[in-house]
Amino acid sequence: MDEKLVDSHKYNLWKGRLETNGLDVHRVDELYSRRNGKGEVLFSLLYTDATTPEGDKIPPICFLKGEVVCVLICFVEIETKDKYLLLVRQRRICDGSLTYEHPAGMLDSESDAASVAAREVFEETGISIRKEDLVELNKEPFFPSTGTSDEAMYLFYSEIELSAEEIAKHHNKTQGLISDHEHITTHVVPFAEGHKLITNVNGILLDFMYLKDVGDWDLLKRL
Repeated sequence: MDEKLVDSHKYNLWKGRLETNGLDVHRVDELYSRRNGKGEVLFSLLYTDATTPEGDKIPPICFLKGEVVCVLICFVEIETKDKYLLLVRQRRICDGSLTYEHPAGMLDSESDAASVAAREVFEETGISIRKEDLVELNKEPFFPSTGTSDEAMYLFYSEIELSAEEIAKHHNKTQGLISDHEHITTHVVPFAEGHKLITNVNGILLDFMYLKDVGDWDLLKRL
């Protein structure tokens, strides 16, 4: 049996945040929902009638997506210490072009963001990584599109030291779950060049936050 929207974790997380911040939610209409093979809600388009604490109506359309993770994988060449980004390339609905992104995915009803992040890296790149090897950059979620979506993002990174030959083996591999309509190809590229390929805001932010966290000021100046 398909999960009802009002019973889903991401719906109640979103509605709970609205109410915690003082909004009076009068009605929520489910315009469209997509579910996975288990019948669980993946995302929904909602029309919301709600009043703010100031007594105003809030813009009504919300794309319900829930919590997500995004992971920067940085290969460090053992001898030269040169840095390479491991990106995933796929077509996206935003404009139909081939995009270059960091591995990412949705938490759905799970609460362990690091575990989901490690699983997404494996599914999208083929690299097996422990959640303990991931560095969390934000304890509280970032909201990439506050005007239209509840999407709440957690950012991670991991540095992996490999030889030049081993790094090259991770380039141009076919990955992704066909059942989720994922048609992914991996793309390994020098860090500064890879940064220029990324067009999604969270990916660009993740690059800068990683370099700040590890103190790589020289590379940061080159971006």
